[in-house]
Amino acid sequence: MSEIKKLGITETVLRDAHQSLIATRMPTEEMLPIIDKMDQVGYHSVECWGGATFDACLRFLKEDPWDRLRKLKDGFKNTKLQMLFRGQNILGYRPYADDVVEYFVQKSIANGIDIIRIFDCLNDLRNLETAVKATNKEGGHAQIALSYTLGDAYTLDYWKDTARRIEEMGANSICIKDMSGLLVPYEAERLVKALKEGSSLPIQLHTHYTSGVASMTYLKAAEAGVDVIDTAMSPFALGTSQPATEVMVETFKGTDRDTGLDQNLLAEIAEYFRPYREECLESGLMSTKILGVNIKTLLYQVPGGMLSNLVSQLKEAKQDDKLQEVLEEVPRVRKDFGEPPLVTPSSQIVGTQAVLNVLMGERYKMITKESKDLLAGKYGQTIKPFNPEVQKKAIGDTKPITHRPADDLEPELDKLREEIKQYSQQEEDVLSYALFPQVATEFFKYREAQQTGVDLSKADTKNKTYPA
Repeated sequence: MSEIKKLGITETVLRDAHQSLIATRMPTEEMLPIIDKMDQVGYHSVECWGGATFDACLRFLKEDPWDRLRKLKDGFKNTKLQMLFRGQNILGYRPYADDVVEYFVQKSIANGIDIIRIFDCLNDLRNLETAVKATNKEGGHAQIALSYTLGDAYTLDYWKDTARRIEEMGANSICIKDMSGLLVPYEAERLVKALKEGSSLPIQLHTHYTSGVASMTYLKAAEAGVDVIDTAMSPFALGTSQPATEVMVETFKGTDRDTGLDQNLLAEIAEYFRPYREECLESGLMSTKILGVNIKTLLYQVPGGMLSNLVSQLKEAKQDDKLQEVLEEVPRVRKDFGEPPLVTPSSQIVGTQAVLNVLMGERYKMITKESKDLLAGKYGQTIKPFNPEVQKKAIGDTKPITHRPADDLEPELDKLREEIKQYSQQEEDVLSYALFPQVATEFFKYREAQQTGVDLSKADTKNKTYPA
């Protein structure tokens, strides 16, 4: 094990904390006034981009995500900026060709990102290769995140072997990405030790407070030698977010894992965000429902976001009383689908299929396109084989692919550039369009209207038209 050193803190208030608590709705103007103070803290890094921020900027906030990144970089002169990247899916929901992945990495680093945390919903390392190589080529820090989950195939030997393979791939560090809050304290201690045995890379731990154990999990992981933990400033901590930064800093004060961060400075930052939290609570943007402990996470291994999706799908079908049946069906579908971790997009695929199985009164009577694609190997390789009967029902005699799915994708950039040329004002626009074609096009129209001095109060946002 590497020598014990001070515990690093990655601050998530500018990305995952508000993604988890207020659906990624914090505007850039809310972030900028406090950056100078945050830059003085001495964080290991500040996570401020990627994940759902890109989509939310364009779709809901009418902001250019690239402009946000440049403004953040201008303010953070001493602190590394970090983003979350969905492997071959980048920040979207489908696999993209290698040339798009490479260009996105290049532009992310050119505009200010230092650390790219790259993950795949199946932990299929082949889906991470292009992004890791591109990050290394651009001089960035490539961190591979393991989507943590439970199941008899996910042994300590599995995690240890995966850590060894990640190091061989050329990654700079490893993150345990516990998106559901499933990692309990003593298991965290065992897992960190196993990863340290499997690799010499620094280990970072990311979890959510959803199940109520996250702070204790961080304590045991730190005792086992974890290098960095993800925390959120207290006004945007707990619930479905991360443990509070100030609490974790105080926990390790005076120990051999002392973070060295200044509580007085952190208190000033917390004071800045507190009124905004109150505003979000009053407007209903932050729901009190997601601030408590949800023990169903541990019982059914269903992440908080997935649970709310299931509830809304059943509500729409006027079948709210079927939730218990769906929660019991989720593990069965997951098993049929090769026991993938439940994280975007596999959580949506498994969850929607479980809802259909229950509502139809017959398992796999109706199979979604995404389920068929997963069972055809188009998302990559799962840790366990698919249920052959379910696979046959879904894809018939079609031969499932066993190679890296992106090998089937033709280069896309030139075609995308041609499609978007009438709206393009910066090189990065083609990437916004690649990820979210309709949403980005609407944003480009909005931007053009704004630049030409159009009175946007008269815009017909419902029909997406803007006055000339």
